[in-house]
Amino acid sequence: MRLSRRAIGGVMLAASLGILSVASPARANTATPFSEAAFKVAQASGSPILIEIHADWCPTCKAQQPILDKLTSDAKFKDLKVFRVDFDAQKAVVRQFGAQMQSTLIVYKGATEKGRSVGDTKQASIATLLDKSL
Repeated sequence: MRLSRRAIGGVMLAASLGILSVASPARANTATPFSEAAFKVAQASGSPILIEIHADWCPTCKAQQPILDKLTSDAKFKDLKVFRVDFDAQKAVVRQFGAQMQSTLIVYKGATEKGRSVGDTKQASIATLLDKSL
C-alpha cells in the first residue's frame, strides 16, 4: 500500500500535536465547584478569591474561559482560589452574590469584595479585576 505525501504529512502533524499536548503544561482553570464551606475557609485565610458565575451554554462564559485559564496560570495568581457557581443549578448562591446574570466575575481579598464585572471578555480588564484580589 502506498501512502500519499498528504497522508504522511497528516499523520506527522497529528503525532506532533499529540506530543505537544502531552509535553506542554496544562493551562486549565483551577476552578472548583462553589461550596459555602470552602468559600468561608478561603475568606478566613485572607486568600485572593475569584467567583465565576458560569453557565455551560453561555457564549460569553465560553469566551472568558481561555482568558481566565491564561491569567490564572500566571505565577502571581498562584494563591488565587477560583470558585465556579453554576448559574442554572445554584440559583440561591447566584442571588447571594447579587449576580443578575451568568458571566459575572467577582473578586475578593479575604472577606472583602474588591470588584466585579459582568460580560467582560477583554483580557486586559479581566487581568485588572484579578489584580484587585491580590
